[in-house]
Amino acid sequence: MLDILYGAITSGMGEVFYYLTQHVLTCLIPALFIAGAIAGFVKKEAVLRYFGPKVKRRISYPVAAVSGAILAVCSCTILPLFAGLYKKGSGIGPATAFLYSGPAINILAIVYTANVLGFKLGFARAVAAVAMAILIAFIMSRLFRQDEAREDLGETMVSESKRSTKVTAVFFALLMGILVVGAADIPWVHKLASLYVLTLLLAVILIYRFDREEVTEWGYETWDLTVKILPVLLAGTFLVGVIAHFVPPETFRPYLGDNSLTSSFLGSLIGAILYMPTLLEVPIIGTTFGYTSGYMGDAPALSLLLAGPSLSLPNMIVLYRIVTFKQWLAYMIIVIVLSTLAGFIYGLLV
Repeated sequence: MLDILYGAITSGMGEVFYYLTQHVLTCLIPALFIAGAIAGFVKKEAVLRYFGPKVKRRISYPVAAVSGAILAVCSCTILPLFAGLYKKGSGIGPATAFLYSGPAINILAIVYTANVLGFKLGFARAVAAVAMAILIAFIMSRLFRQDEAREDLGETMVSESKRSTKVTAVFFALLMGILVVGAADIPWVHKLASLYVLTLLLAVILIYRFDREEVTEWGYETWDLTVKILPVLLAGTFLVGVIAHFVPPETFRPYLGDNSLTSSFLGSLIGAILYMPTLLEVPIIGTTFGYTSGYMGDAPALSLLLAGPSLSLPNMIVLYRIVTFKQWLAYMIIVIVLSTLAGFIYGLLV
């Protein structure tokens, strides 16, 4: 009994150590600073004001589709935001696109996926999630046209920064540079030298171009994301290692080991039912289902990544209390079907 317990704990700790050394320090921490900067410098009101039914679809749909990258929220955070939008008069189309894209296009999740599971899968997740969000908006607005003719959200006052757009662009470019260099497979001497130069340039911009209050807000947002995400991710990663000790990934190979339509559907269905906190879907797919060891196909992996962040049993129970039964059922079916098709098509291409 003690040997089994020791083996399980060792497996869990080994998984945590692997993710800490290989991915968290070089990838997740810079991504947290980027997400914190987005949350601090890109105000939610500036995004949400485009969701009203009077806003043209060619504007509201793309904004809703990429809002996840801007807002960087998880599946549990998106529901109250969605409820507030919908009750204030947002059209059902952009509202459901926002509901999907919020957790699906989370900047942290996309970066973490690309770093851990491979650039191709991370890129496919980003592209497919944006396309799905737009399709969801279009289909839902067509199915429930009467819900588009509602009160407008009204004008939202957004404070404009006196800082030039170029300075902000350079700031984010330096943050992205730190992320790319940190995750790059290059000698440590070159990596540390590059990081030193990029960090020094970032410090100069922060000192001379940003107010102290803005830097403080950035720090607060980054810390808030860190304490919300990192403990859950590390605990979940430990649990993933323990599960892998008792249920080896080859167990799932007969069901998720190829790129068939059936495997893609099973991936979507698992994602729709299983609750996975933000970022935890990455080690679950990589370790529990065995994607990194070759036991899980590319198609079901992408299908699960597309369905999992937006759908889960707890989230669907909450959503049922916000929208009508027909809207609730339609949203679930659309997400599962589109995730299945996206994964299947990706499996044919790779």
